[in-house]
Amino acid sequence: MLLPLVASSSASTASAGFFSGSGRSFLRDASIVPHHHTHHTSSSGCRSLIQGVSKVGLRYGSNPLLLRSSLAPPPSHHCFRRAPAGGRTVVVAAAAAAAAADSNYCLTAKDIRCVVVDIEGTTTPISFVADVLFPYARANARAHLAATYHTQQTREDVALLRAQIDEDLAEGVTGAVALPPPDDIDQDKTIDGLVANVQAMIDADRKLTALKQLQGRVWRRGFESGEIKGEVYDDVVQALAEWDANGIKSYIYSSGSREAQRLIFGNTAAHGDLRRYLSAFFDTNVGGKKESRSYYEIWQTLGVDSPSQILFLTDVYQEATAARDAGLEVLISIRPGNAPLPEDHGFQTITSFAQIAT
Repeated sequence: MLLPLVASSSASTASAGFFSGSGRSFLRDASIVPHHHTHHTSSSGCRSLIQGVSKVGLRYGSNPLLLRSSLAPPPSHHCFRRAPAGGRTVVVAAAAAAAAADSNYCLTAKDIRCVVVDIEGTTTPISFVADVLFPYARANARAHLAATYHTQQTREDVALLRAQIDEDLAEGVTGAVALPPPDDIDQDKTIDGLVANVQAMIDADRKLTALKQLQGRVWRRGFESGEIKGEVYDDVVQALAEWDANGIKSYIYSSGSREAQRLIFGNTAAHGDLRRYLSAFFDTNVGGKKESRSYYEIWQTLGVDSPSQILFLTDVYQEATAARDAGLEVLISIRPGNAPLPEDHGFQTITSFAQIAT
């Protein structure tokens, strides 16, 4: 049977720089996100598995060939995954259990206390974002702006967009359109300009705080009306539940706004509200996802002793590199539709969260 082979990843020392973002805005709302506080101990089987895997660099494309290492321990030494259900512990479905039995990463063996996960391409198919969320925001931005234009929240969103558009115009960004001055009384004319810029930003898939904030507002209408339902991989749900039961806290870090993140995980089609498994949400207000200082700030906010006690899961090589440079442990997610990784990228990869044992 073909099974995943581990490619070694060594975390570098934490970045010496300091980013002055405010950690307070990312703390968990305990009334919304209850959390269990249970203890867990290291498993000798997991530790043997980690030590026994050949440490070699692998080359992956969009359809990687993954082989079992000849140094891997026998099945009897593997860490098996179990899922909590109504106070009892039950064995997971056969397929998931088989994959988990050959887990190639063990949280307790690595002393991981927190797991931070990306969304698009990691917990959620890229197609959901590209084919559902983006088109909805593109089609409904005008209606949202027109209906809420005079509210304080939308005024703030418009001010943020205006600042971004001014910056784009100064830099000659393609698709940037000048807006009427702020004191122009022609609301429709201003909305026309905003929509033109927003649609160009969406089409270019730009990771801008101003854009992501507005998108989150528009998506809220879609989720509240039931037009949109969140999509999360089944293996992610299983892992989040298991980590929560074992006292390992889970967090989201996405370029999408925190509001959008809460909507996706709070309104999934197949699993309902998953926010009970999540301790906090981080977005680009903490910094860009390809900047190591962002991960340094997340480490400072989470409060663990070392950044190496945080595992970051992403599908993007540049994000993985930034997190590793800040000292975090990193796994790269390979899912259908994800972009190919560079050759000899040097990161350990997974195709399912079932490959991560507690």
